[in-house]
Order: sequence, then structure tokens, then C-alpha cells
Amino acid sequence: MKKKLKYVIGLLIALIFIGTFVFLFKKSRPEKEVFNEYEVAYMDISRKTLITGQIGPRNEVAVKPQINGIIAELYKEAGQEVKENEVIAKLKVIPDMNSLSAAQSRVRLADINYNQAKANYDREKALYDKKLVSNEEFEQVTQALQQAREEKSAAQDALEIIRDGVSSTNAKSSSTLIRSTISGLILDVPVKVGNSVIQANTLNDGTTVATVADMNDLIFKGNVDETEVGTLREGTPLKITIGALQDYSFDAVLEYISPKAVQNNGANQFEIRAAVKPQSDNKIRSGYSANAELVLESAEHVLAIPESALEFSGDSTFVYVKKGNDYERRAITTGLSDGLNIVVTSGLKEGDKVRGTKIIKNYEL
Repeated sequence: MKKKLKYVIGLLIALIFIGTFVFLFKKSRPEKEVFNEYEVAYMDISRKTLITGQIGPRNEVAVKPQINGIIAELYKEAGQEVKENEVIAKLKVIPDMNSLSAAQSRVRLADINYNQAKANYDREKALYDKKLVSNEEFEQVTQALQQAREEKSAAQDALEIIRDGVSSTNAKSSSTLIRSTISGLILDVPVKVGNSVIQANTLNDGTTVATVADMNDLIFKGNVDETEVGTLREGTPLKITIGALQDYSFDAVLEYISPKAVQNNGANQFEIRAAVKPQSDNKIRSGYSANAELVLESAEHVLAIPESALEFSGDSTFVYVKKGNDYERRAITTGLSDGLNIVVTSGLKEGDKVRGTKIIKNYEL
């Protein structure tokens, strides 16, 4: 038994020794490098940039009340379509006590003036019928009566508007009814029944009852770095993709480039806007994050090679061109690059093969 164990241990030691010897032998052999080869060919090259931004409506309108009050009823909610002048909500008026008191006083004074004008008219009318006053005097009292009647009606309307938000003579255009000023989609209704709202004035912007926008007229907004803005031109086409909508893309046209830079994370950037052309089955919602692919430069049918084949030395660019079984180092001139391939303006011709990246190492036996 002990004899067998000695044989096994001896065999293991021998195998370890042989394996180590073979490994060291192979490591000591000269290495042969193998590279990818690329053929110089004609292709289309374009330099693109990706701009991040958002999709939103061109015009977004905040609908606000014409008077102060409390939301009594809401007829619409976010996500619904609304037509211009369609009622969104109804207010219950909370009158200002000073204004209400002044309006009531105006009504009382208008009543007094009207009663006096009516008495004067009746008296003058009786005398006029008897030919005791001139036409001119009678016309004056008639005019005074008409003016007093109009003032009484105007005072009553003013009182009703302050007290109720609507008068009997303009019920159809009641200021208690909050109407949409445009046709479109309701994006938000930030108030609820019972909320107090105020009208816009010189001291504040007023309460927004609803936000409405035309979702058929959309724009893309984004920022471009100052190093790229010089190559942009209005009218340039863009390709828009939305991360939230897989496999959904559409075209846009650049229509605005800001003349002034803004600071963004320490870099100077310029705002751009592009008119969006969504597909017929418009799935876009306001505020979607989006990417715009923009072609900065392009060249069609030009000689090009992969950038990985280049070697740089000082200000010169070199490649290794296949010559028989070896490679010849050659200086070339390059042009536009798309990040993967680069245009070769001189030094190579179609069909030349250039050395690329190293792929494996073989041991030469």
C-alpha cells in the first residue's frame, strides 16, 4: 500500500514538472501579432449631435377668473378637450363690502334723481299740452328724464354685478362663468370646488383655474453647446425620439436658435426650438423628455476607413497599408469623422487594405 502511494506522489510531481516546463517553453517562444484589416471604401459620413430636451405645446394658456369668488362647480377636468368660449367652471361671488355699499348708494341716488326728473317731466308735460311752455323747455326735461332712467338702469346693473357677478342685461356673458379662451386640451385644473380664486390685477397674477393648450402644435426645446451652435441653421431637419415611447420617432424642423447663451453646469449653452411633426396617432403628452438627433456636417460618397486604424504622431496622421505579407506605414490626410469612420482626403485609394486593431497573439512554433 505504501509502495503504491509513493508511485502516485511521484507521478503527480512529474506531471507538475512537465506542465511547468511546457508553459515556460511556450512563453519563451517569439509572438506573432495578428490584426484586423479594413478595406478603404466609399461611404456616406455625417457628424451628428444628440440634444436632450422636452416636448411641449407652443402656446399654453392659463385661464383665470374675471372676478373674485369661490369655485361653485367644475364642468371640465384635465385630459378633456375644450372649445373656445366653452364654460370650464362657475363661481359663487364674494362681494367686496366697500364696493357693494357704494353700489347700493349709487342705486338709491339714481332713484332719487329719476323720481325728481319724472316729476319735472309730468309737470312740464301738462304745461306743454296747454301750450304754456316752449318746445325747447319741454325737450330739456324730456332729455333729463331719459338720462335719469339710464343712470338708474346702469346703477342697478353695477349693483347686480358686484353682488351676484351677473346682471339681468348681460346674463349671457356672466363673469361668474369661467370660459376657455382657446380651443385645445385641458392640461391641468389646479383648483377644486370650494377653493377661493381671485382675478388678475396690478398686484398679483390671479388664480389659474385651468391650463389649456393646442396639442397639435408642439415644439421641442433643448440646449446646444457653444462649440456646436455655430454649425446650426434654421430650417435644419431633426429626428426626435421619446424615451417613454419605445420605437416612436418623428421629424422636426429647427426654427429658433437663441442669440444669447445661458450657463448650464458651468458650460455656455444656447436654447433651440424645433417645430414638431408628430404622427397622426398623436401619443405625445406635454412635458415628455425627448432626444433630438441633429446632423451638424455630412459628406456623401467619400473614401473612408475606421478611426481605429489611425496612428498619430505630432501633427501627422498615419496608417499601415498592406504590402504583400507585411504593412507599410503611410501618412494620410483626413477629414470629417462620425466617431466610427473618418474621411480620407489623400494618401489612400479605394481597395487599399489598412491594418486595424490587434485581435490575438499566436505562438510561432
